[in-house]
Amino acid sequence: MNFSKALNEVKNGKRIAREGWNGKGMFVYFVSEEAYTSKTDHAKKIFGDKTPYLPYLALKTASNKVVPWTVSQTDVLSNDWIVLE
Repeated sequence: MNFSKALNEVKNGKRIAREGWNGKGMFVYFVSEEAYTSKTDHAKKIFGDKTPYLPYLALKTASNKVVPWTVSQTDVLSNDWIVLE
């Protein structure tokens, strides 16, 4: 499927991935707007105990870590997106 359809799926709570990704177990998921415990002195100074986050897409990496994710030009134009069950 194309990225537009995959994006709708991830916004509805599904996990998505590309068949062409080399990393095993990688997928993208939606993280909703939330306030999380402030972890740095800078965040504590600006926001207090809770730092507000806007919604974002997260990537579960092949090394079982999570990073915020931004789609690349290659990803956005690819048609090999799948929904994971």
